Amino acid sequence: MKNLKIYYISENYINYLRKFDSNVAYNKNTTRPYIGIVYTYNNYNYFAPLASPKPKHIKINPKSFDIFKIKEGELGVVNINNMIPTPIEELTEVLPTIKDKKYKKLLEGQLTFLNNHKAELFKKINLFQNMYRKGHLSKNILERCCNFSLLEEKFKEYNNKNN
Repeated sequence: MKNLKIYYISENYINYLRKFDSNVAYNKNTTRPYIGIVYTYNNYNYFAPLASPKPKHIKINPKSFDIFKIKEGELGVVNINNMIPTPIEELTEVLPTIKDKKYKKLLEGQLTFLNNHKAELFKKINLFQNMYRKGHLSKNILERCCNFSLLEEKFKEYNNKNN
C-alpha cells in the first residue's frame, strides 16, 4: 500500500462543488486552508479532509462512523463524512510548502499516524461508503454528510469541461 500524503485542494474546485452540496467545507483562508489525504474508492480519487485537534475530538466515540480519530483525537480527525471526489490536478502536496515549524510538526504527526494506521482508516472509509450507498446511515449522519453520488456526477462534469 502506498504511503499517504497530505494535500491542499484548489479553491476553484471547492467553490464549484459547493454550488451543488453545502456540506463541502470552505477553505478557511490562506493560513488555514482545506487539507486532507487522498485515497481511491469506486475508481474515484477521494479527498478526505483533516480537522486540527480540538478538545471535542478526544470525547468523540471512536466507533463513530463518520470520523477517524488521529491518535485518539489528540491530533485531530479525518472527516469521512465530508470526503469529495477530486481530480488529481486540483491537489498540491502540503508538507513541502509549510514554513511554520509548529504547524509542520502537527501535520507530520498526523501523517505518520495515518500511514501507520492506513488499513484501519481504509476499512472505516469503505464501511462508511458502503453504508451510505446502501442507505444504512442515520438521518443525523446523512445531514452532515456530502452527497457522494451527486458529487461524483459533478466531478465527471468538471473533468469533461476542464480536459
